[in-house]
Amino acid sequence: MPLFSLKNLLAFLVVTAGVMPCVVTCVLPGAAAIADDSQAPKIYLDKSPRVIQYQLKRLSDERLLLVERSSDDVKYVPIYQAIVGRLAIPSGIREESFQALATLNETSVAAEILQAVAAIKSSDSDGDRLADYLIRDLLKQDGQALVAIKEQLVEAAESEDAPLNVAAMAALLRAEQTEVAKAAATDDSQRVALLDAIELLPKDQQQALRSFAVANLGGDQSDLVRKAALHALSKIAADPAGTFELLQPLLAEDTLRVEVARALLRVPSKGFDAAVSKAIAEKLLVMAESTPANQRTSDDFVDQMRLVDRCLSVLASADAKAMRTRLRDVYVRVIKIGTVEEEMRYDVPYFAVEAGRPVQILLENHDLMPHNLVFTTPGSLKSVAMAGLTAGPTGTDGLPYVPESEAVLAATKMIAPDQSIRLTITAPDEPGEYPYVCTFPQHWYRMYGVMVVVEDLDAWNKNPVEPANPLGSNRSFVQAWTVDDFKAELQESLASRDAAAGEKVFNEASCVACHEIKNAGGAVGPELTEIFKKWKGNKQGILREILDPSHQIDPKYVTQTVLTIEGQTYSGIVVQEDDETITLLTSPDAKEPTIVLQDEIEFIKRSPTSLMPKALMDQFSKEEVLDLMGYLQSVAP
Repeated sequence: MPLFSLKNLLAFLVVTAGVMPCVVTCVLPGAAAIADDSQAPKIYLDKSPRVIQYQLKRLSDERLLLVERSSDDVKYVPIYQAIVGRLAIPSGIREESFQALATLNETSVAAEILQAVAAIKSSDSDGDRLADYLIRDLLKQDGQALVAIKEQLVEAAESEDAPLNVAAMAALLRAEQTEVAKAAATDDSQRVALLDAIELLPKDQQQALRSFAVANLGGDQSDLVRKAALHALSKIAADPAGTFELLQPLLAEDTLRVEVARALLRVPSKGFDAAVSKAIAEKLLVMAESTPANQRTSDDFVDQMRLVDRCLSVLASADAKAMRTRLRDVYVRVIKIGTVEEEMRYDVPYFAVEAGRPVQILLENHDLMPHNLVFTTPGSLKSVAMAGLTAGPTGTDGLPYVPESEAVLAATKMIAPDQSIRLTITAPDEPGEYPYVCTFPQHWYRMYGVMVVVEDLDAWNKNPVEPANPLGSNRSFVQAWTVDDFKAELQESLASRDAAAGEKVFNEASCVACHEIKNAGGAVGPELTEIFKKWKGNKQGILREILDPSHQIDPKYVTQTVLTIEGQTYSGIVVQEDDETITLLTSPDAKEPTIVLQDEIEFIKRSPTSLMPKALMDQFSKEEVLDLMGYLQSVAP
């Protein structure tokens, strides 16, 4: 075999860098390397664009962020473009990069975000997630900024490429250019993009577009458009009864039936009419009874039966019982539970099952961290979670972080981001409140719910009772706080705040589990004794860190997920790395760091989100949040 020439070798490296990204980007430097500015890579920005892109592409995210960059010279444009094209970049750095690009290119932040969306080539889950982040950034721009790029938005809206056309349609709608957006929707793909954009808008704007969604349900539209309209209408929260009335007749159309069922499952059951629900249940049961047994496990079949279950919940107990007997003959009841991105919680806080009956749990992980689902006996949530920490990544029977305990009723394995798993169990014979929890280290503080086991499900449905919080918390949602909600209060001194009450919030919100103050607390987050000194008294910046922890992430505390060849999943902060091993701190409760051999690693993935969950303060009042700020200021030396 002839030897490569230098020219051919370079060409080979350029090509393989595009098809074998794990070779050059997956192994990430440790915290010590991240913090060492002397190791900043040298990028030759006087080369051709292709060579510059090759140099930047082969850098890990950490190394890319160490590259010299400045908004005073256009030669740095490729660096900023590379940064905004990476998923695992904190939103604050992405924001800074878009500002720099707008300055260097003499454009606007909105125009640069739109360009970044257009540059997304991958259609995998990472590409989709990056698009979601960028579209959110675009919709945060004020109306005037979006109107200023109306021509670019119209051009993008008229494209056939999602997510670009969805981003552009959403931006036009957000800027109240509704008629312009409608005019740009000249074919089915563009009309679908416009309908898909509706759920990205604030609730008041969604409601204003309700009539447009309804108009696209008509038989004069293609099934593709009608399905998008179904989805859009079911996402508009207002008037659930009206939505139910509009959607339920469409169950008669075979080509739409499954999508209609899924849309109705998103409509609150308070909007369901009992008489119509009984007719729906009867029709779908007849269909199910004629379906061959080997076809009764498909997602389409299951979702239609889930609609039957929902319909039975609004019927009189006697009617529901008769139909439920028929339903049991064709279907094992399915409860779908999802995870909420960045918030470390399940989207189903509780559900009811009938004692002694089988039920299948479908867990869908929409977060960027691995999660599992462990069912426990009443009162044992915390003890099982702590025992799971001791069990560690090897766990029990191949289930990581699941302890061998009589208090564990059933458990899933740890599932990676954008994955799902089914778990079929038989409900306990004894009625009661049985907690479920994620036993991944530290997640149990927030990530739990309750399976309510009842003697008669249909009787419970007529008078449902919310179970007690399994950790004893009596807190409920107050508001999704933003920094802007505190503008006036941050102008005032924090000296008069109740520091003792703030310390109570610090402990109750589990901040103490990760953050150390005056030598007390956890170590997987920054030490906070001198937080006001570090931020030079910038109260707004500190509050943003609390309310939006992924805005800026200290490189030493970036979360990394490690998947081994054996299928074990680890997630935590890299505290040391060499050619042989990588050492992770997975939890403040861990007795010692976790060491993984490099040869056993399938891949390492950096998270764009903080280990600290978002929405921690949403169950606290404004006064309590300000007291927390006062406490943090009071501990400063």
